[in-house]
Amino acid sequence: MDESNGNAISRRGVMGGAAVGLAAAAAGPAGAQTSGTPASRTAAKDDPTTKYPKPPFRSQSQPWPGLAGKMDPRPDHGETSYKGSGRLQGRKALITGGDSGMGRAAAIAYAREGADVAISYHPDEEPDAREVIDLIRKEGRIAVALPGDIRDEALCGRIVADAVRELGGLDILVNNASRQQQRQSLLDITSEDFDATIKTNIYAMFWLTKAALPHLTPGSAIIQTTSEQAYDPSANLVDYAMTKAAMMNFTKSLAKQLGPKGIRVNGVAPGPIWTPLQVSGGATQEKLQQFGGDTPLGRPGQPVELASIYVQLAAADASYATGQVYGAAGGGGQP
Repeated sequence: MDESNGNAISRRGVMGGAAVGLAAAAAGPAGAQTSGTPASRTAAKDDPTTKYPKPPFRSQSQPWPGLAGKMDPRPDHGETSYKGSGRLQGRKALITGGDSGMGRAAAIAYAREGADVAISYHPDEEPDAREVIDLIRKEGRIAVALPGDIRDEALCGRIVADAVRELGGLDILVNNASRQQQRQSLLDITSEDFDATIKTNIYAMFWLTKAALPHLTPGSAIIQTTSEQAYDPSANLVDYAMTKAAMMNFTKSLAKQLGPKGIRVNGVAPGPIWTPLQVSGGATQEKLQQFGGDTPLGRPGQPVELASIYVQLAAADASYATGQVYGAAGGGGQP
């Protein structure tokens, strides 16, 4: 889920661009008059370097796990911008951490693509979760709220069972919920810290997937939110980065196991994304204020900018994609 590091142009494209430039120069003043056309304004609006807020951000902190509704600026999960086209019509999805961040963006997108959606979340995230439930229901889809601490194996089993019962089945599982707490030194990571991160990020993924498998049929999809931290770990996110690498390998290994059964398994590896992870202990205040500023796009990503990736990986027309990890890191991350 990351959000942490804040951390090819073809010859034909170059020549084409040169040709356009020469044509514009030849046009002289007449060409200059087109700068205010609707097309040019649309292009400016879609400029990825200016489309969303850039640092510096104000210093802010919240107790873990944090609420998106209290962040400044408030993250964009696609509440007003994501438009669906029926790509997931009739599907049944369970998304962990569906109250905020990429989980929320996926939940909104899935509902607008025609899916019924269950979200699990920590009880302290209830205000954010209620907003998501309302947004799903406004699309005329079934919405299921499943609060609880997924560090408990029995609860993970109940979450899956409740989702299957309320949705009438299950064919998409998104293992998105994660815990991220920065520590400047390994000596600062207590056994309790380590245990909480491992159980939230790895054990819960294992328990939830194991509980879901008996309900999944050919054409189903499992998606993990891993991170650029799996490839390029930060010095102060040792335990978190470990779990994200484990999630990546879980994705690739399970894809090989489930491929013959017609069940696809893929991952999403975000870079610095503006979510409650950052303001609730996932980043230092210094890092937070400049969050995402060192990417080529000069800003952090917004959760909505990854929504279409989660849709694509769940959609039937991506039927040959399995064992893949899709990155979105503003130009500075991997893969």
